[in-house]
Amino acid sequence: MATTSEDNDAGVSAPPQVHTRAYQQELLEESLRRNLIIALDTGSGKTHIAVLRMKHEAERHSKKVSWFIAPTVALVEQQYDVIKTAIPVSVGKVSGASEPNQWKDASLWRRILTTHQIMVTTPQVLLDALHHAYVDMGSDVGLLVFDEAHHATGKHPYNMIMKNFYFSLPPRTNLTRATDRVRPVVLGLTASPIYGGNVDAAFRDLETNLDSIIRSTRKNRGELAEHVYRPEFKHVLYASPIHTWEVMPSKNYQALKAVVDELNIEDDPYVISLRSRLAKLRPTDDRHRIDQQLSKAIDKEDTFSHKGLRDFVRAAEEICIELGPWAADWYVAKVIERGKVAANPYNNIMSAWQEKEKRYLLSIISKVRVTTPPSDADSIMNGITPKVRALVDSLIVEEGLFRSRDEDYSGLVFVTRRDTVIALAELLRRIPETAQLFRLGCLLGSSSSFKRHSFLDITRNILEESQADTLRDFKIGDKNLIVSTSVAEEGIDIQACGSVIRFDPPPNVVAWAQSRGRARRKRSSFIIMFEETGPQRVREWEDTERKMMLAYNDPRRDAMISVADEDFDDMDGYVEFEVASTGALLTLHSAIPHLNHFCAVIPSGGQESHVPIYELDPPDYVEGWHSLPNPTPTHYMGPWGATVSLPRALPKHLRRFTTPQIHLSKRKAQQHAAYQAYVQLYQAGLLDNHLLPLSTAIEPDKKEEVEAMLAEVAKRASTARVTIQVDPWAVSEDSSAWFAHEVTVTGLPNMRMLTRRPLPAFAQEDFPVFYIPKIGEATVEILRTDPAPVDEDLVRRAKEYTYRLFSMLYSSRMARDRLEFSYLFLPTSSWPGEGSWETRRKWQQKRYSKGLTNHPEGRYVANAAELGRQFSYPKDLALVRGIGKFDKPLELLSWRYDALSPDEEEKFREQYYAYTDLQITYPLMVVRTLPKRRNFLVPFTLETTDKLHPAPTGDLPFFLHPQYALVELASRDELQYALMLPSILRWLSNALTADALRTTLFLKTPVFNTPLPLLLTAITAPASQELSHYQRLETLGDTVLKFIASNQLYAAFPLWHEGYLSRKKDHAVANSSLAKEAVQKGLYKWIIRDQFVPRKWKPHSATPLQSPVEEMADEREEEAQPAHDKHKTVVKGEKDGKGKKKKAEELSTKMLADVVESLIGAAYEHGGFDLAISCAERFGLGLSWKKLPQRIEEMHKVEDLDDIPEQLALVEQMIDYQFKRRTFLVQALTHASYQGDSAVMSLERLEFLGDSALDMVVTHYLYHAAGKNYSPGYMHIKKESAVNSHILAYVCLSTSLTVQSVMPTWAPETGLATVDDSQRVHLWQCLLHSSHRVLEDQTLTFARFEKHGPAIGQALREDRIYPWAALTSLQAPKFISDMVESILGAVYIDSMGSLDAVRKVMRSLGLMQILERVVVEDVDVLHPVSRLAIWAAKQDPQKKIEYKREKVKGKVKCTVFMDEEELLSVTATYRSRVSEDEVRFTAAEQAIRKLEVLGVDMDEVKLVDEDQEEQVELGDAPEARW
Repeated sequence: MATTSEDNDAGVSAPPQVHTRAYQQELLEESLRRNLIIALDTGSGKTHIAVLRMKHEAERHSKKVSWFIAPTVALVEQQYDVIKTAIPVSVGKVSGASEPNQWKDASLWRRILTTHQIMVTTPQVLLDALHHAYVDMGSDVGLLVFDEAHHATGKHPYNMIMKNFYFSLPPRTNLTRATDRVRPVVLGLTASPIYGGNVDAAFRDLETNLDSIIRSTRKNRGELAEHVYRPEFKHVLYASPIHTWEVMPSKNYQALKAVVDELNIEDDPYVISLRSRLAKLRPTDDRHRIDQQLSKAIDKEDTFSHKGLRDFVRAAEEICIELGPWAADWYVAKVIERGKVAANPYNNIMSAWQEKEKRYLLSIISKVRVTTPPSDADSIMNGITPKVRALVDSLIVEEGLFRSRDEDYSGLVFVTRRDTVIALAELLRRIPETAQLFRLGCLLGSSSSFKRHSFLDITRNILEESQADTLRDFKIGDKNLIVSTSVAEEGIDIQACGSVIRFDPPPNVVAWAQSRGRARRKRSSFIIMFEETGPQRVREWEDTERKMMLAYNDPRRDAMISVADEDFDDMDGYVEFEVASTGALLTLHSAIPHLNHFCAVIPSGGQESHVPIYELDPPDYVEGWHSLPNPTPTHYMGPWGATVSLPRALPKHLRRFTTPQIHLSKRKAQQHAAYQAYVQLYQAGLLDNHLLPLSTAIEPDKKEEVEAMLAEVAKRASTARVTIQVDPWAVSEDSSAWFAHEVTVTGLPNMRMLTRRPLPAFAQEDFPVFYIPKIGEATVEILRTDPAPVDEDLVRRAKEYTYRLFSMLYSSRMARDRLEFSYLFLPTSSWPGEGSWETRRKWQQKRYSKGLTNHPEGRYVANAAELGRQFSYPKDLALVRGIGKFDKPLELLSWRYDALSPDEEEKFREQYYAYTDLQITYPLMVVRTLPKRRNFLVPFTLETTDKLHPAPTGDLPFFLHPQYALVELASRDELQYALMLPSILRWLSNALTADALRTTLFLKTPVFNTPLPLLLTAITAPASQELSHYQRLETLGDTVLKFIASNQLYAAFPLWHEGYLSRKKDHAVANSSLAKEAVQKGLYKWIIRDQFVPRKWKPHSATPLQSPVEEMADEREEEAQPAHDKHKTVVKGEKDGKGKKKKAEELSTKMLADVVESLIGAAYEHGGFDLAISCAERFGLGLSWKKLPQRIEEMHKVEDLDDIPEQLALVEQMIDYQFKRRTFLVQALTHASYQGDSAVMSLERLEFLGDSALDMVVTHYLYHAAGKNYSPGYMHIKKESAVNSHILAYVCLSTSLTVQSVMPTWAPETGLATVDDSQRVHLWQCLLHSSHRVLEDQTLTFARFEKHGPAIGQALREDRIYPWAALTSLQAPKFISDMVESILGAVYIDSMGSLDAVRKVMRSLGLMQILERVVVEDVDVLHPVSRLAIWAAKQDPQKKIEYKREKVKGKVKCTVFMDEEELLSVTATYRSRVSEDEVRFTAAEQAIRKLEVLGVDMDEVKLVDEDQEEQVELGDAPEARW
């Protein structure tokens, strides 16, 4: 933290370029010796002293924290920014604005204290944490800093912290160790250490309360005077008001007052409601409370509606007197206009208003006959007071003085009343002289409470800008005059003003000093407006200030001993309760808020939150006071008692607590009652040892579930003519040998498999898991048993067995008695029960050969009735069916011997309606259809929890007549094999295809050793509908290919600029280039794209009749799909060398390119970049391929620089990476405009390499994101969130470092001294350039970053939707985002190609955290333009969305049209090409909200083919890729 002449107590956001001043060093050294309250003028740099003091504390490596307390949320926010910028330690922040649930969680507080060295909070946060013993002041806090320390009086939390927790600790001594539990050091900061006029009493109280001495500089007063510019004091006299309270010339005021004067409190809905409730209640405590409320409402007439309306009248009166009738007329009209909107029952603007109150207020204000005030200048000027005229004249004079000095004017007008601020600002905007000179803003305070306060809360809605916006615009010069209440007097980080005008005199010396301190520019002025006949207290305030300065500069006071701790609380029974185990403390002052919190967390069933109810003893009013004929107010002065009643959810003995009538005030009585109640709640076990409700917990946010998004690769029209897919079972015509293998399936006996050539030696991990009903997850292995061919007898038996096995289920699609299969099967040995089945088959064959069978029996299919009679109705029959040609195969459950019931018999005969003379004989067969599962490669559904007994299909058992049924003479094991073999053969067919690729294309290359499952995935097209296909690998491989190609080119062509490198890379990796290489290498033959349809499956014939693709086409024709399907094989008239016709098939070039990329991705997954390069090298792609270590060594063949800029060390600290060769960093930071002597090239080449490294890191992370399994489309949009130019610019702008340095300085009093010269340096400032345009772009971009950056940062940390439009609003030039990529490129080379180093730097920049949150929390990153386009395309009928952009007079406007009708428009200042994108993105977001576009089905998202992408220019939206 450094200080400038313009530095205020809150510091400034831009890094100033100065050093610590002598008077600051003097007071810092004094604060190291004793507790100190530093009293310096506003703008003198008090905060800088505190920062240095905390820095000193942090450097002591104490385990205790420094605790900085600021009285308001706004001060906490700005002081936190100052401290974290200035001190390189962890700084924590908690304030009421963040709803600090931390005080409800002991473990979280402990974690905060152990991981932070400095905490910045509001005092109430610390006080609550101390009360609940989450923080122990003696053990946890080493330094306590009080900002605006003069608040430490009375019952302010500052004083409560000291009173309840500081003074009870042992004092520090010279023997105190760092870990001792003692009082922390106290440091106070204030510009006005007194309230009131008695300096001695004020000093004594403040010093006693903070256990400190008040000091200002004594040795360096001259230097202080040089840096604190006291403004020129002026006073302006104005004539007394010409209006009186009795006669007001405002017509609207008179109309309003006439209506309000006629109000009757009995008509108020609150009073009516109380009377109604009272009439229904019996004499109970509740009735007594209602009676008291009713009497009070009638006596005070302070109901929400009546009090609000009277306040409205009073505000209008004051405005009329202070500003004149025109302002009063405007104010009344404006408030009534807003009031009518707010009171409308059909809106929810003022949600705290009850419906009856809305209707009542609407009925009243509707009676006011409002006259619209004239808008012409003459009428306005005729309707202003002399006071306003005097203000206008003063402003004009002040602005002219500044203009004459060629300085920009900035002014602040302090007004006492909030409503007067609003009306005065409107007047100044309407008066011609001021309207032309000033750009006005208003400050009313930052309250955002939604509680019921006053009817006039609606005036907050009159302001169109927030306090933060107004302050920001004032700071950057968009506004030059602010009209404010006292909120701007103290603490708020407000720009130093040229003139400060007190429209109303300050009420005390503090307000005098604080408001004067805002005028601290050189040659500034401080003006107070006085009524000519009124009191003028300037001399009195100046005298008080002089006494104050003499007091804290008096050396004799140093020896004064603090006054003993007085009884802060009066003698009215002060008590406190401490939990011994934790130290949690309950006091009278904390009892009521604690009890309120306890009641609020009790479940309320969706109704209003519970609250404790207090009753006074004696009551304020006698029973029925509201109904007395002439009620008179009571004037009882005490003592008081109180009773508190808690919600009925508690047991009776914990619902009501009473304190006797002994207390001197109502508040004390209520506090004692609440205290008693809370102690009893703790003793009853309803509070924990931190005195918090047991139910207290931080509920997690209910996050919306994100829909699964899949993006399929679009099929392109561009095609390449290629031959058909390879047949993995095909063999040469002269081959006749068969080779044996053994098939092992979990739960089944082994089966021998014969193939025409030996199968590859598959590894155990190559085989997939099969999912089989009644077995579960089964493993399958196929092992070669004998290298020699088998004998012909075995082949013959295997052919017959295979035919019988497959014909059980697939005979309708098999050629009758044709035994020429591509694979054969035969049991390895005698299976269990095989003897019985062999006996049955011989019996049937004997019947068949003798002609004893009937149609449709066969050699292995028997009539069920005949079989049953012959073999006593066996129960192990596996497969039965009816005798009809199309009857389905069935599973036998049992034989039914019992007679059918009448209902069963009726259904049975309906089943056999064709057999009119059906004779029912017993037993009958009880059967059901076979399980529908046929593809055993597909996992069980998530709903099937019992894998061994899958969920029933819904088919119920039924009866078959044995006489009309057939039995397949096959065992259950054979049936199971018949069911499973299609799935096994499907996998084996695909595996053989992948193996053929491996042993052909990649033979004698390192890629040969890539695991089969990876290769299989890489060559499986999505069209095959397999569970695993190449899309994800293709996405990974695409990035890997670009990365390794970028490396090859960067190293191979060291003199090429980025344009050449990009063009060459794009050509090498283009789809057309990849597809061409795929065709030349014959890759298309191994692409698996035929579908596995189990219910259409048939055994593969050994004769080369059909290819898998032809079978696929036939199956599609059977399913009545169009004959012109683009995957259909077409036969052309071409002939090969043997005279046979060659078959040609259309394949998309994108599919061919995708397989090349997926193979590269598979190689990378198995063997990293070296294997990926080996795979890419096999396809050539027009590049000379070398391994990355070789290429990195080539990249290092550059000369080191002798003259390295000093700021490089700062960049290394910012990115947390130490370069071995800083030459690369110099290049990464060198802009093309740089005209220095450096020999390095500009950053574009490194940006080219860094871009690919960034993509590689991000894609690798997304591909391997745990539990996500992202589809390509999802990976793409997630990746865009971390690599788009807007986010890169944001991280560049947000990366900075505080440079700690010292420099010598000389002062007359001290001579030559060394002082701190710290400053904040940003990454973007480290760019080496020689261009004024670059400098201007940097400055403007950083100004926009200061305006929008905090909101963007919060959105990136917290929002569920990615802030595309907000990021675009930065309008950062490309070189800012390029800096990030070039730095990543430099790190990559310097680290010898370590992506881990790149990843670490990305984390230092915050990129990895953004990406991780996008993934872990499923942040919606779909671009608004894309979202709107997808939504429009899905409408029925489809909607047409168009964006029309136009530039007019320095503005850019974007209009959204839907179906050629204007939907909305957005306008912004035109600054660059990026401005057009900003308005387009913002317009899309607004259209989304207007059309209520919510979820978008990501299945609709299609990725754009890179070959068809247009060249992306600066600021192009990421959605251009969709």
